[in-house]
Formats: sequence, C-alpha cells, structure tokens
Amino acid sequence: MATSTPRVVSQANAAFDAGCAWIDGEYLPIAEARIPITDTGFTRSDCTYDVVAVWEGRFFRLDDHLDRFEHSYSALRLKPPLSRAAMREVLFECVRRTGLHSAYVEMIATRGVPPAGERDPRRFVNRWYAFAIPYVWIVKPDDQLAGAHLVVAREVRRIDPGSVDPRVKNFHWGDLVRGLFEAYSRGGTTVVLLNAAGEVTEGPGFNVFAVADGALWTPQAGVLEGITRRTILELAAARGLVARVVPFGSEVLARAEEIFMTSTAGGVMPVTLLDGKRVGDGKPGPVTLALREAYWAAHSDPRYAQAIEY
Repeated sequence: MATSTPRVVSQANAAFDAGCAWIDGEYLPIAEARIPITDTGFTRSDCTYDVVAVWEGRFFRLDDHLDRFEHSYSALRLKPPLSRAAMREVLFECVRRTGLHSAYVEMIATRGVPPAGERDPRRFVNRWYAFAIPYVWIVKPDDQLAGAHLVVAREVRRIDPGSVDPRVKNFHWGDLVRGLFEAYSRGGTTVVLLNAAGEVTEGPGFNVFAVADGALWTPQAGVLEGITRRTILELAAARGLVARVVPFGSEVLARAEEIFMTSTAGGVMPVTLLDGKRVGDGKPGPVTLALREAYWAAHSDPRYAQAIEY
C-alpha cells in the first residue's frame, strides 16, 4: 500500500472525463474504481470521509477540510496509510486528471480488510481512498430560484450523538434515508430531523439555518460542524448579523422569515416551503440571497482558495 507522495501527471485524460479515483496507489477512471467487498468501511460503516469542493479551478477551504478529516479519523482511532501532504497531492492529481474546474472531491478512511478470521479492529490495516467527480448539487441552481420544500420528520428521530458522533463525518445514514422517504411521501424535496428532545438537528448532507426574531439561528449540537456552516457564520459576523448557535425546536423554523440549508454540495440553498406552508413570502429572502452571494464570492478569496495547476 502506498505511503509516499504519488507521482504527478498534470495532463487531463479523456478516460477520466467522468471522474478519477485513487485506490491502492493507482489512479483509475471512476467507472473502474473498486474496493474490496470485505472492507469494513462497506460491511460495518467503520469509516469516515470528507468532501471538499473545487470551484472555477480552485479548492475551497481545503486545509479546513483536511483538519476536520484528521479530527474524524483520529476520533475513530484510524491511521490512514498516507501523510497529509500525500493526501493533498492525490486530491489535486485526481482533479488534474479529470480536467474538471468544478468538482466534488471526496476522501475516505476505512478500518480496512480484516485479516483471515480476525475480529480485533486494532489488527486491521487501515485504508484510504479518494475520488473527484463533477460538482454535485443537493439543490440544483435553477431549483434554488424557487426554493426547496423542507419537511420536518415526524416518524424518525436523529440517531443519538452518544452512539454515533455527528461531528465525525460518517455513512450512518439510515435515519436520514428514512426521513427522506417520509419527506417524499409528504410532498417535500428533503428533510430535517429532530433529536429525542425535539430539537432541530440536520438533514441528509446539510446544516439548517433560520432567520427569526432578528437573528440567524442554527443548531448548536447534534450536527456535523459543516465547513459551509462555518463560512456562513463568519460571513454573517462580518455583516453584523446576530447569530444564535443554540439548541431550538421546530417552532423556530415554523415562525422563521427565511430558512436555508448549507452544504459543500450546493452552498447556500433557500427553503421556501416548510411542511407545505410558505416560509415568509414564499420566495428566497434577502438575508439568504446576500449570504449566498457572499459565499460564492469567497471561493475566489485567496484566504480560502487554492488554485490547481492543470
């Protein structure tokens, strides 16, 4: 298994147009990428991952994503076989090979394949994978103009953080997928889950914000501490907006003048319907639109952006 910085090949190849993966030291077209079926990342969801965006040929907040990824795999007692510098070079090279200037770039650390008959996770050899594909939108740009229909789940609660820590990015999406199907059955496009105490948490792949009572609200705990979420809080502070990062119930969403979702996969995504009822005047609100514009503008800010040499 590779442990050193991989060789750089800068020229894009048509075979990688749909995406490029890195597996066991080899770059592969995304359609040819395979992992062992016995990898415990697949069989037990014993893994963590992170996703960073490339926009207009630049990585956005890559070091912040790598910091969070390191926190996540350390919390799970994983030791990926690549150094941080080697990981960075693989991510850059995956994008270079595709030639994509807007990309969704993912890295995954797994417990690995168990040795024959072994069940002690301390004896597994951990693995690391990466891939780059065309940029992914939770809510596509045209659909953001109308806004999403968010449903607050009634039938399922978010998994307890004492069992699965949401601050460690994970594939434990059983509750989120159940919530999605509930949302679809109620005419929604996506879902946000409450915890056992009835407090708002998060949705499948996104954080939630509300504009209510003269402040910007987002849940304090029980959620992934998203890099897009962090960016919005920073941009809001720079504009003098009061942010309330606290526990709150669905009643705050119900009285909100604006609601939006945030994710690396889509940025700032307006919500105009909540449980079938209009949010505000039923259009993306001024705070949402201002923060969305500032968020995309930040992608060219040298404090956040790192250019790729194709």
